[in-house]
Amino acid sequence: MGPWTLPNLLSILRLGSAPLLLLLALSEQREAFIWLLALAFLTDAVDGVLARTMGQTSRLGAQLDSWADVAIYTVTAIALWRLWPALVRSEWLAVAAVVVSFVLPALAGLLRFRRFTSYHTLLVKVAVAATFVGLLLMLLGVSVWPFRLAALLAVLAALEEIAITGVLREERSDVVSLWHVLRQQRESVRADAD
Repeated sequence: MGPWTLPNLLSILRLGSAPLLLLLALSEQREAFIWLLALAFLTDAVDGVLARTMGQTSRLGAQLDSWADVAIYTVTAIALWRLWPALVRSEWLAVAAVVVSFVLPALAGLLRFRRFTSYHTLLVKVAVAATFVGLLLMLLGVSVWPFRLAALLAVLAALEEIAITGVLREERSDVVSLWHVLRQQRESVRADAD
């Protein structure tokens, strides 16, 4: 299996959409920004599922996914300030919580393993989906509450990722949860003792 798999191409597409999203934000194209952001989040939801379904999971794929996530989340934070400054000011706590929850686990991974981690935990997947839905509802003027709840989920997911980084001996990709890591470590200790 080479690097040019469909899941990897979707991650590359998402990574490539980051500069376009930034250009749309700088030119104040709100509607086009929302549509492209929706497409980026859709590819994020699909690439991992396709990789597992097609048997095309790889370390490269996990890293591409993480790099694309960092690029999209960074551009989204910048774009929110540019396109919806009043909304960001009124919802600063939830926006800050989401931004910090994506930045701190990445920094923890860089400090511990000298690379971005690619855990893709179940809680992170739920938090990302909730954040996307909440963000869309907030930007479309429907309600801010889904985004506020998503911010809470994002913080919990970040705490779990930081804890995983703290207990792992070496960096791994595609970790289901902290509970799974701890269970595997207990089983490994038992096997070594036998």
